[in-house]
Amino acid sequence: MARASWLNDDSHPDLDAHVANLDHFSASLADGVIDDSELATQETNLVAAMKAVESSLSDDQHIKVTKLLAELTAYSVMRTLHDLAQARIQQIVAPK
Repeated sequence: MARASWLNDDSHPDLDAHVANLDHFSASLADGVIDDSELATQETNLVAAMKAVESSLSDDQHIKVTKLLAELTAYSVMRTLHDLAQARIQQIVAPK
């Protein structure tokens, strides 16, 4: 099976297809509200995935994956804040 890239053709992060395969994520978003239980489940899934990978990495790979995870987290937070700010601006300037 071919490996699905983490980047699109324009070299932008493109993990949407990977995230779409997470049934628990889609189910959590279905009602538009993420409750404490759903967040705890996602944290459990994240910790399990991290544990499954971390022990199999060489020191050099661990450094690279740690950097990747940190950059992904920073991007995700920044993207969310940017999108929220843009939505707020659109609400303010939209004709009433």
